[in-house]
Amino acid sequence: MTHPALAPDSVAVITGGASGIGLAAATRLAGLGLRVCIADLGEDRLAQAAEAVAAAAPGGRSSVLAVPTDVSQAEAVERLEATVRERFGGTDVLMNNAGVQPGSALPGTAEAWARIIGVNLWGVIHGTRIFMPGMVARGRPGLIINTGSKQGITTPPGDPAYNVAKAGVKALTEALQHTLRNTPDCRVNAHLLIPGFVFTPLTANGRTEKPAGAWTPEQTVEFMLERLDAGDFYILCPDNDVPRALDERRILWAAGDIVENRPPLSRWHPDYAEAFRAFVERGGDG
Repeated sequence: MTHPALAPDSVAVITGGASGIGLAAATRLAGLGLRVCIADLGEDRLAQAAEAVAAAAPGGRSSVLAVPTDVSQAEAVERLEATVRERFGGTDVLMNNAGVQPGSALPGTAEAWARIIGVNLWGVIHGTRIFMPGMVARGRPGLIINTGSKQGITTPPGDPAYNVAKAGVKALTEALQHTLRNTPDCRVNAHLLIPGFVFTPLTANGRTEKPAGAWTPEQTVEFMLERLDAGDFYILCPDNDVPRALDERRILWAAGDIVENRPPLSRWHPDYAEAFRAFVERGGDG
């Protein structure tokens, strides 16, 4: 089965659509017959991506739109929504996927924090706020898929600005789904995509070959589509190194820091290393 929003002639808008997971999603949805708009920065990158998406689309280039968009700016996202509405009549599937991960530290610089929060969190806020009313008003099956991160749940040390942004995306998407399910006659649902290790330009770090532990963007999108069909809100993706069972233990341990009154990020605290190892090994037994 295929989710009813992913029907031929539905309209999908994907930010960060010129590469990685966004491009894989755009190509896959175009192949299902959706009309697709990719939004990103870099006109040359966008043009190349649009041709790749068009090659998969039954309708060819006429069913693909590419719009340069800085998602950190509300006005740019408003122009994106209006452009899609004028060209295709509205939006049925919104994938707030644009992201940057240049690295961050504390205290870091205000500029670095502003860029990471601006794209990774405000980009999702802008997309959600600006597209949602029109999507609900269409009265059609719809999807808002926000790309989060496991780092927004377990918040490992090393990149605090990214963690803060992705934790915000999780909270926003949960609130969004609560709002949608309590909106009369609403046929739009929200979902949180939580990728594993995916080999993309964002994670390549100079590598040209995919590490054995990573999934491809295409694998991630296929898993996303399977879990959308199953109705999952939290689309928690494994990869070639980390199965779901290990993710579950890591997430439970992180929540346990509060419940057990442990130090924050105790998973990385030397006094708790043995306790964490034993907790993972116990698996579903405790």
